[in-house]
Amino acid sequence: DVLASRKGLSVEIGNTDAEGRLVLADMLSEADDENPDMVLDFATLTGAARVAMGPEVTPFYTHSDTLAAGLTEAAQAAHDPLWRMPLWPGYDDWLDSSIADVSHISSSPMGGSITAALFLARFVDNCHDWVHFDTYAWNLKPRAGRPVGGEAQAIRAVYHYLEARFAG
Repeated sequence: DVLASRKGLSVEIGNTDAEGRLVLADMLSEADDENPDMVLDFATLTGAARVAMGPEVTPFYTHSDTLAAGLTEAAQAAHDPLWRMPLWPGYDDWLDSSIADVSHISSSPMGGSITAALFLARFVDNCHDWVHFDTYAWNLKPRAGRPVGGEAQAIRAVYHYLEARFAG
């Protein structure tokens, strides 16, 4: 199947279980049209992120080195671990499609979290400070202040970052 995105890109559907990134892409396109100073998105987008990072470290993607440095510093201060992952341009062609502008899943079985983020990046043109968090959002074991169950991963780190950047 091929779907038309809000941005106007045609998207080849290679796996109907990866529907979340289609919705998120349209939401990012809508947000980007508003020319915001920053766009942050959080999604339990890929299992590949958990395979690479485990359940406690949230990977994030951004083109902005300044934003990445600020988030990394805030994560350390908040004891809310984040790790910057690359938007590796060498994997971009894994999203090529012969029947649409882009495929929403990779043609390779490797780099799934990276290629999912590369797909999303195609829907953010105007906002320089965009960051995607590929969260797990679940605690497998209790930790101080964080019981077993649902977890708001990266929220503490982002709060510290936003407070430092915008609170004055």
